[in-house]
Amino acid sequence: MTAELVRGQNHPLSQARLEIRISAGTPIVAVAALGDENGRIHGAEWVAHPGAPAQPGLEVPRQAAADHRLAVDLDAVPEAVHRVSVLLALPAGGTGPVRFGAVAAPFVAVTGLDGSEVASYTITGLEAESAVVALELYRRQGAWKVRAVGQGYAGGLAELLTDQQLPQAHQLAGSINDAVSQGLARSVQAPPPRTADGDRSRQAAAPALGPDQGGTAPQPGPVPPVSPYGGQTPGGPGQPAPQQPSYPGSAPDPDAVTQPSAPTAGGPIDYSHPHRQNAAPPPPPPTAPPAAPGRPAQPVAGDATGWSMEERLYNQVWGMFEDLARTTAAYRSAVDFAESRMDKELEQVLSDPRSRIGGQGDAAREAARARHSQLVAQAREALDRDLAQLAAEADVVEPALPPAYARWDNPAWHAYRVPMEIPMALRLGDLHLPEADRIRIPMLVRLPLERGLWIDSGPAGSSDGSFTDSHAVSRLAMETAVAHAARLLAVHPAGEFTVHVIDPAGSGAQPLAPLVQTGVLAAPPALGAAGVADVLGRLTQRVDLVQMAVRGGAADSLPPGFDTSQQLLIVNDFPHGFDDRAVNQLRYLADEGPAFGVHLMMVADREQSSGYGPLLDPLWRSLLRLTPVADDHLADPWVGHAWTYEPSLVPPGSQVLQQVLSQVATARTKFT
Repeated sequence: MTAELVRGQNHPLSQARLEIRISAGTPIVAVAALGDENGRIHGAEWVAHPGAPAQPGLEVPRQAAADHRLAVDLDAVPEAVHRVSVLLALPAGGTGPVRFGAVAAPFVAVTGLDGSEVASYTITGLEAESAVVALELYRRQGAWKVRAVGQGYAGGLAELLTDQQLPQAHQLAGSINDAVSQGLARSVQAPPPRTADGDRSRQAAAPALGPDQGGTAPQPGPVPPVSPYGGQTPGGPGQPAPQQPSYPGSAPDPDAVTQPSAPTAGGPIDYSHPHRQNAAPPPPPPTAPPAAPGRPAQPVAGDATGWSMEERLYNQVWGMFEDLARTTAAYRSAVDFAESRMDKELEQVLSDPRSRIGGQGDAAREAARARHSQLVAQAREALDRDLAQLAAEADVVEPALPPAYARWDNPAWHAYRVPMEIPMALRLGDLHLPEADRIRIPMLVRLPLERGLWIDSGPAGSSDGSFTDSHAVSRLAMETAVAHAARLLAVHPAGEFTVHVIDPAGSGAQPLAPLVQTGVLAAPPALGAAGVADVLGRLTQRVDLVQMAVRGGAADSLPPGFDTSQQLLIVNDFPHGFDDRAVNQLRYLADEGPAFGVHLMMVADREQSSGYGPLLDPLWRSLLRLTPVADDHLADPWVGHAWTYEPSLVPPGSQVLQQVLSQVATARTKFT
């Protein structure tokens, strides 16, 4: 599990080859410095910076950017090195921000070569500082650890390097700034085959300014990077190059859907998507006709950057999400400003006894309301313009999506064939905002799933105001779970995904019929307390076995015939049929299962399990809550939106689910 560090906290490192990911709301300079046991930097040759990006065991980018990848090989650093410090600075002499207090809090993560996040740190509390020691990797009694530092310097890199006891700190700081200003180009190599990845680049949003607030619009924020930071061998000749995994984007994080960057203040969105990826492969060749002068370019499916069409569409979808979040936040901010300004002007009128009555007071109030209406109209005009372009983009993107990203009514499913590779992500439903009800953004989550799913079967009111009774919601929740499970089966190669079902009371027999009748389940749904104990016991034992093999470095020594496929457990009607032992096993699977190939999908009403008290609170918090009806429960803390989620269900009367599952079952038979 990832250690989310706070300032001064440390965490052990179990591997020598690492990657340090940096995400900020504006282009920054990334530097890595080697220090002795006292933290002293002996000379410029101990610093990897844009002018000299490769040092023994280190490699940093050659240019300022909003997102960075730093390669670190702790086995390759000299014996005299006991500390590796990661330094961040705002470019000097440019037109961008001059202090970290004016930008989003930088986020730094230490990951393994497989993309697994070891530790992360969000650098908060910065104000006038223009350079900061983000974190340090240090050697203690032969083992390496990472410590969150967050020490800022208002004097920039020169002051920071001086404090690190570097001789000629001012000269080195000047050469770094010169190298950044020259913008030394760096080619990006094609990545090796993509591996499973938990990339979660975090971004924060700054409030949008109204047209009369006297401020400038914030800079467009970063977007989760989608390609590795390729480069030269960090240690020079004779030093091994770290293997660079591919990082094709970020997935929704806990209860936040994603982390869009700062909203702009009323300006039009750039729909060519150059800002959606920092270090990127060449963009796809344009296929749309050029736009007429003064009109936006016509949207094209797959015009985001990426190494494949699937990756381009994935990045484009989340770019659309970010654009919608940004333009809506700008509109709401402008409306709030207009209302606060009107309230202030009306308060001033009422505070003056001479203007409370009579024609003068009435005229002042009418003028305040007129200015409010004008500001709101201007904001709405900008919003409508951006929404029209986003709607046009959604109209061309939706039909082009592959089955893993497509709705069940998409014709792509009629041409479905069992895939040979696992896709990057999976669609769990749609997201939209009240200001743009027509625009539906696919909610994509990365595969393999990083956390379990909870389909809430409790009584709920739909987003349109209609109330759905508990029995109807329970049935719809199980149908939603079946649709998600069928999609997971369909997007995995034959034999690489297995589904188990616990239905103690048998209440889910009818919704489960497509899974049971097509024979895609590992076994018939488990019934009663005995069935619950049997399935949970087998899956718990599987997690224990894989966990011991992986942690002991003996992953290849699993028993012959061991099923190495990803496992999904669907639990219906919880807590019916569960005793205390079964509840503890379920919590264990929710916590430890995803890392070792066992995933959980709960179909339950939280109130029905209240008899267990706070024992189950960690279980619910560890799962991603989804609803079988449209509901605005998905929070986006970065810009303050509550997104309405709609599940991805099979259209009434459609046979597409049975057809797809039949092909999956046939492929599994051939595979075995």
